[in-house]
Amino acid sequence: MQKEEFNYRCRELSAGLDFQLTKYVLDTVQEHRKSKSAGKLPVIWIETSDSGDNNIAFMNTTYPYLGQVLSGLIDLLYSNTFMAAQGKDALNILEQAATELRGKFTLVVEGAVPLKDNGLYTVIARTENYSLTARDVLTWLGPLAKYVVALGTCASFGGVSAARPNVAGSVGVRDVLKREVINVSGCPVNPDWFVGTLAHLLLFGAPELDSLNRPALFYGFTVHRHCQRRSYFDQGHFAEKLGDLECMFSLGCVGPRTGADCPYRQWINHVNWPVRANTPCIGCTNEDFPDGSSPFFTPLPEKNPPPHEEQPAASKGGAKGE
Repeated sequence: MQKEEFNYRCRELSAGLDFQLTKYVLDTVQEHRKSKSAGKLPVIWIETSDSGDNNIAFMNTTYPYLGQVLSGLIDLLYSNTFMAAQGKDALNILEQAATELRGKFTLVVEGAVPLKDNGLYTVIARTENYSLTARDVLTWLGPLAKYVVALGTCASFGGVSAARPNVAGSVGVRDVLKREVINVSGCPVNPDWFVGTLAHLLLFGAPELDSLNRPALFYGFTVHRHCQRRSYFDQGHFAEKLGDLECMFSLGCVGPRTGADCPYRQWINHVNWPVRANTPCIGCTNEDFPDGSSPFFTPLPEKNPPPHEEQPAASKGGAKGE
């Protein structure tokens, strides 16, 4: 199995409702584990400063389902959301996993990292002698991990947690760790983007990344490129209000500069996505979300602050608009 074929299949089977993607991913993983005598991908999952939306999105994975991911793809060693242990027992598990699997585990970070006032605004664990902040955990576990995955836009770039006025001084994981961080952005993330990245790490190692260190497999083209309303844009037909059929560029859509495959992968069991549900794309995968997307219903050229001008995809390596 070559990774090019894996990437192609993940794209081509994403819109199907006949479980072909589930069967393909799980069969590929099982074949890999059998031929390599390999185990599942060991994962330590740390939740920091966020709304918890990404672990909920993860639980909504359908191709494959959550139980199939946990039983056949990843070995979830620590997660303050999914694990049964609490308090001292949970911290002991974290310390043991980090020590015994040093250089082998994948560190998943969900949420931004507050830096102001020594990071005290997000505390992962408290003991009798000290408090372990999100920044403390990242600087401890980051150098020990084989891969670091920033899950969601807050972990990737700061996101909503770092929006103006950013009272806690929150930043993305990339601003704390001096190493490669794979950003799987989204608010929340599409479960396919996250599960697909984990499968790629297990089978082939790190995926090809765009200029924002996101897997190009999922973020390589803009929403605008594959939007079902693209023909209206090309003909200059724009919506006057929500519910109109025409292009919603006039209502603040940020699709032209948002890298994501939402138009054909879709959400909620692959049946819908914002534009199809008559609301503009607000650019939740972008580096400057949400400040760069606001006001949400103001046309793109009039947003404050002005959006960044994207460089041509060929020279930048990011999402391709055309």
